[in-house]
Amino acid sequence: MTSFTIVAGARPNFMKIAPIIHQLIQKKKEGIPVDYRLVHTGQHYDKKMSGDFFEQLNIPEPDANLGGGGGTQAEQTAAIMVAFEKELLANRPDIVLVVGDVTSTLACSITAKKLQVDVAHVEGGIRSGDLSMPEEINRMVTDSITDHFFTTSEKANENLRKSGFEESKIHFVGNTMIDTLMAQLPRFQKPEGDIFDKLQPGQYFVMTMHRPANVDQEHKLKAMIEAILEGTAGLPIIFPVHPRTAKNLQSLGIHASNLLMSDPLGYLEFNYLVKNAKGVITDSGGITEEASVMNVPCITLRDNTERPETIELGTNELVGTDPAKLKPYLDKIMAGDWKKYQEIPLWDGKTAERIVDILIKAYPSSQ
Repeated sequence: MTSFTIVAGARPNFMKIAPIIHQLIQKKKEGIPVDYRLVHTGQHYDKKMSGDFFEQLNIPEPDANLGGGGGTQAEQTAAIMVAFEKELLANRPDIVLVVGDVTSTLACSITAKKLQVDVAHVEGGIRSGDLSMPEEINRMVTDSITDHFFTTSEKANENLRKSGFEESKIHFVGNTMIDTLMAQLPRFQKPEGDIFDKLQPGQYFVMTMHRPANVDQEHKLKAMIEAILEGTAGLPIIFPVHPRTAKNLQSLGIHASNLLMSDPLGYLEFNYLVKNAKGVITDSGGITEEASVMNVPCITLRDNTERPETIELGTNELVGTDPAKLKPYLDKIMAGDWKKYQEIPLWDGKTAERIVDILIKAYPSSQ
């Protein structure tokens, strides 16, 4: 029996693991001797941040929840490592599979390697070059001890080669986020609530902001939102508000009839809004991938990105964090003069299938 431990801890992880779990379940049905444990680290413990995803993405309940949420990044990392060590000692797998670049990815990779358990990193090799981002440190440290890299782009492959990793460890497979997107597209649903009922397709924007560079300095956050309001000509702006941002917005006293703030949304509801939006304004990496594949104009409020393929072949533009630079991009969206999605290699909905096939071959059934 080939045994996997699959780790998820934060909202983006669930979209990435769902198709892998579905593939493993399918392999078991076909009589292939594989088994897995799903470990939820508890890094995000708000129901909208994690709980809904198990139901919406048809993921079985976790085999273990480590309860590692809360505290500083160091406290969270330590809590997850202590709990995950106990999990691995009690249930030792052939390989630990981590995804993305969150605290759980780093903590569980280190713990596994110290117990001499191999690590596979889904979304390995991506880099922003910005060491002020905790995610960049998580990526670099995780990749430094990874045994198998599953990459989303040729650029990620190049990054790993430059770091001296053997070609045999690098597997260019595509993007499991897009597997989930394609599988769930027919199930997207309009969110419930008065603010969503009057929305017309192609006549509103979706906005997300959560990065400290954008939301932790009140004057900068206010200037950014004012620039967005000015450049969107009164169209509704749906803003599912991250808890940190909500706190800062309260003290700013920003009020506009077309700025429609909501609680965090489930996966199916949020992507329904993105699919039907005139444009997306975000500082998230994952949303740029989804918007690109759905051919929705996307503005990224960051000075760098670890996903250059969304700019080169997708619908994403890197605008930066200066509110003064927004207007020409918003003008282009308003005028309908935006670039179209060109297909990104291997973003075809079959990534998880490739990952599972490679791992089963690399870790044949153990006795």
